[in-house]
Amino acid sequence: MDARKVRYLCEYAFFCAVLFALRCLPVSSVQRCANAAAWFVHCVVPQEMTRYSVSAENIRQAFGKQFPDAQVDRIIYGMWRHLFRMVCEIVQLERRFRLYNCTDVLRFYQREKCIQAVATGRPVLFLGGHFGNWEISVNTFGHFDFPMGVVARDLDNPWLHAWFRRFREATGNWTISKSGASTQLVEELSAGRSISLLCDQDAGGRGVFVDFFGKPASTFKSIALLALQYDAVIVVGGAWRLPDDEQYNSRWTQFELATEDVIDSRDFTTADAVVRITQRFTTALESLIRRAPEQYFWVHRRWKSPPRVKQSKQNRQAA
Repeated sequence: MDARKVRYLCEYAFFCAVLFALRCLPVSSVQRCANAAAWFVHCVVPQEMTRYSVSAENIRQAFGKQFPDAQVDRIIYGMWRHLFRMVCEIVQLERRFRLYNCTDVLRFYQREKCIQAVATGRPVLFLGGHFGNWEISVNTFGHFDFPMGVVARDLDNPWLHAWFRRFREATGNWTISKSGASTQLVEELSAGRSISLLCDQDAGGRGVFVDFFGKPASTFKSIALLALQYDAVIVVGGAWRLPDDEQYNSRWTQFELATEDVIDSRDFTTADAVVRITQRFTTALESLIRRAPEQYFWVHRRWKSPPRVKQSKQNRQAA
């Protein structure tokens, strides 16, 4: 057995041990564990290991260079608390979240808009970002018998990858590997099926530049192109955790599952359609993040690629 396989087995064994422990603990104890882990990462682990400077730079890009240091630190600390709580929620989701207790766990925002989009009979592109609990969003649609293909990156560890695949497919969804997803996305949309994917990562030099928190950010244009080509409807949304003082049921954490915007590709017929659609779903994601900035994963270098002068002028003219 080679060293890499041994490492993967050890990682999976540790993961299963933590999984077992978290499933046995009551919710209040699990939340305390998550808070303790967040404190350790934020206050003990060296900042260069947690990419603190990257997160701080991104937050100031979003909210202004003069954003107070204390506020920046509060958001980063809240981000780690959110991420560890999200991991615990995913672990406990299977035994605590069912269709019959859905309204105890979730409240809905603009649900009718989402239902109308699904009821069109056309393929739907469900877009979200690394905001809130993006796993519970997809899980919920499976419970309501609206399954979809979930685009996700393959994990290096095959046993961990298999676990997360089973988790995502437990309510009827299916997984689409991010590596080489283009071909399968075409097949799924051609068959009229719906897709869920995240739309908030840097797309490099080939992306289309649109404003994200008022700054040009390279964004994948394939989403708009697919929507236009396959007559799809775009639904932008996410599930964000309500503040503790707004949670109305102590049995489990509550979320708001929000439909922030519904974008009909048929409304875009001009030459600048790709830019306009991309800007609109990016603006919708920004609106979600502003509700709870500490629930966004600021570690990603969203503004990594500098805008090309020619591309920037074209985008401004199109807008």
